[in-house]
Amino acid sequence: MTDLPRRSGSQGIGTWINKQVVEPFVEILSRGAEPKELAFSAALGITLGVFPIVGVTFFLCLFAITILGTSVNAPTVMLANFVATPIELSLIIVFLRLGEFLTGGAHFPLTADALKKVLTGQGSKEILLSIVHALLGWFVLAPFILGLLYIVLVPCFTMLVRKFSSSVTLLERDDEPSYTEVMLKVRDA
Repeated sequence: MTDLPRRSGSQGIGTWINKQVVEPFVEILSRGAEPKELAFSAALGITLGVFPIVGVTFFLCLFAITILGTSVNAPTVMLANFVATPIELSLIIVFLRLGEFLTGGAHFPLTADALKKVLTGQGSKEILLSIVHALLGWFVLAPFILGLLYIVLVPCFTMLVRKFSSSVTLLERDDEPSYTEVMLKVRDA
């Protein structure tokens, strides 16, 4: 009986991931988009999704979609941004340390005392400087992240688009007429 809540919790997480990530991803793939466009869109979404200021990535992705228009797949950019959120939180420190290294700046301490200063408003100059360092680290690494992800994702999306678009065409090849064919026949009658 004590195992039931544990099972339902893990099933709840699995159901949530399925509804929020897997199903939208399969829907995107089954629409038959170009693999290179999907790879670029996913790489862009992840790259913007690891931007070191939490809460800004959604707006960055909207801005990129607006600027790039039809050359990106908007749902893929947003889904990749959503998936990148946990990665974003873990990379903030990497970007911060890289920015400190590049500028030769002081090492921002990630301790309880530093957190106390931040919460009491005593470390505002240090916080601002650490944000600048993290942004610098992201700006330096972003082109490499985007390029590497694109190179890795093109073959993956090529394979996935073939797999999912072929399963859709196999379903459409059944002996039963498609909805469009039925509607055309009804209209002609």
